Amino acid sequence: MRIINRRPGRLTALALGGAPFVALILTYAVASHYRRLENPSDKLLPSLESMGSAFWRMAFEPDRRSGELVLWADTYDSLWRLGVGIGVSTLFALVLGIAIGFIPHVRRSLAPFLATFSLIPPITILPILFIVFGLGEVSKIALIAIGTAPVMIRSTAQAVIDIPREMVIKAETLGASVWQMITRLVLPQVLPRLITAIRLGLVPAWIFLISAEAIASTSGLGYRIFLVRRYLAMDVILPYVAWIALLAFVIDRLLLVLSKRAFVWHHLEGDSL
Repeated sequence: MRIINRRPGRLTALALGGAPFVALILTYAVASHYRRLENPSDKLLPSLESMGSAFWRMAFEPDRRSGELVLWADTYDSLWRLGVGIGVSTLFALVLGIAIGFIPHVRRSLAPFLATFSLIPPITILPILFIVFGLGEVSKIALIAIGTAPVMIRSTAQAVIDIPREMVIKAETLGASVWQMITRLVLPQVLPRLITAIRLGLVPAWIFLISAEAIASTSGLGYRIFLVRRYLAMDVILPYVAWIALLAFVIDRLLLVLSKRAFVWHHLEGDSL
């Protein structure tokens, strides 16, 4: 049997999935060990023990000034901003994406503008957002929404356009109104693709979130990373980066599980990433 037709078993798949992570950790541990042999006070590659100690301190020891558990407070603030920003983007994607994809006049009106607007690097308008909305939460959430909504809208609109024309004609023949076609034909076809768009939108959303928190914030994961960088505190920065990666991975997997359970028919053709 050719290799492209062989399917790994459950344990093999688990081992193959974990191997790159184990290799990365071992490579880092070896590099850190030899670097600290040359310079015991080196801060660039702290030991796994020192990073674990720093992570424990940030997660389970109250801060002397605020009394908060810093890691969890930062995580809550960042996830709240991320969730609201992605929620706004999802709402725009659902409403405008369906309108652009299903109504030709709306498509001719908004599609060119949206295609042009999506080419503007969102990070470049961050100073404008700070001037207009101030340095509070609104500007950070707006950056996430502006940075992710255009792509999500276009993806949703394309999902609507991809609906076979025969299905629309059959619905019209049966006397369905536009609203009935949207709710009973378009939405079931679009929602799985919308979840995929959200998963893809989370990647730039994290970038915009960390950037906004680094520039103007007093809390959050991005704020903490850029706060301690002045002290070269790599024992804090690296665990925070790993924590952000873990959060992003868990959110992505939860969305995939939601999609598979809610829209089983959409995942029957093969594996989903």
